Amino acid sequence: MSSDTPASGAPLFAGLMTGTSLDGIDAVLARFENQGVDILATHSAPLPPTLRERLLALTRPGDDEIDRAGPCHRALGREYTAAILALLAGADLNAEAVTAIGCHGQTVRHRPGDDGFSLQLGCADTLATGTGLPVISDFRNKDMVLGGQGAPLAPRFHEYLFGAPDARVAVLNLGGIANVSLLDHGTLTGGFDTGPANTLLDLWYQRHQGRGFDADGAWAAGGRVLPVLLDALLADPYFQLAPPKSTGREYFHLDWLMNTLEGNAAPRDVQATLAELTARSVADALAPFAPDRLLVCGGGAHNRDLMARLERCLGVPVAASSEAGLAPDWVEAAAFAWLAWAWWHRVPGNAPAVTGARRPAVLGRLTLPD
Repeated sequence: MSSDTPASGAPLFAGLMTGTSLDGIDAVLARFENQGVDILATHSAPLPPTLRERLLALTRPGDDEIDRAGPCHRALGREYTAAILALLAGADLNAEAVTAIGCHGQTVRHRPGDDGFSLQLGCADTLATGTGLPVISDFRNKDMVLGGQGAPLAPRFHEYLFGAPDARVAVLNLGGIANVSLLDHGTLTGGFDTGPANTLLDLWYQRHQGRGFDADGAWAAGGRVLPVLLDALLADPYFQLAPPKSTGREYFHLDWLMNTLEGNAAPRDVQATLAELTARSVADALAPFAPDRLLVCGGGAHNRDLMARLERCLGVPVAASSEAGLAPDWVEAAAFAWLAWAWWHRVPGNAPAVTGARRPAVLGRLTLPD
């Protein structure tokens, strides 16, 4: 195995992401230069089922949360370590070739507002000592101390990579929660969480079909949108809030849906309505920006039914981010590799126009392996 940085000379950074859907760990090894990203290697691994269930339980208030969170924190650190070691092995590199790891961690509570905070699990010390690499983590709380939402954090990377000088481009991440970045002729002018994406779709599908997710949105595509239910869901105050705003699965969960669902609606029709909810809430949120096109990243970019609904609701071209140079599955992990790069070079990682923070700031906290 080589222990030298590849020939370009630009430093390498690793990025780790486990999103709101908790469907696994994504890891990338990337180089950033000339407003572009070179992905050298990728790795994806599922979370152990028991750990996933424990993390999911921690996203909702409950008893003995600290005692339950501590072991998950350490266990997730070990899973992140295994992902980085597999990533390096796949790239035929030793750790010495990498400058640092950007690790988002797994959000179990996100509470913007006065004295707001955001809590991510995934022990940075476990990861640093297990890989021998510096780790940059805890990206959200400085922005919140500065009066911001602490989310979304990918827009500065979206601006870096996807900003087009000749168009108004909206970048939509369809993870568990949907969030957008507004790029006006290459300049980031805003961004926020629009509402639920895969979280409710996955939970409802798992309840009624017993499998992880609705591949291609095929089940939703065969259902009928229920207008009364859709209008009731869209009436939730979150959708009327003006940006900056952020949310998570602690807000949009099955109880949120069940509190609105009435009667004996066919489960497949509810799935279709949830897909339409995502598309409509995104389209409504983007209407004032009037984008020329929409780039989609995250797992939802593979949902053909949802992509078609978005194009119909928006009335503009909708394409996966791969058409702009980076496959949708790796954008979020690459964003946290970029945020580690930004920390290393003292480049602000937040955008006050997005989060509402009082000023730009370098985000993250350094953990050394020794």
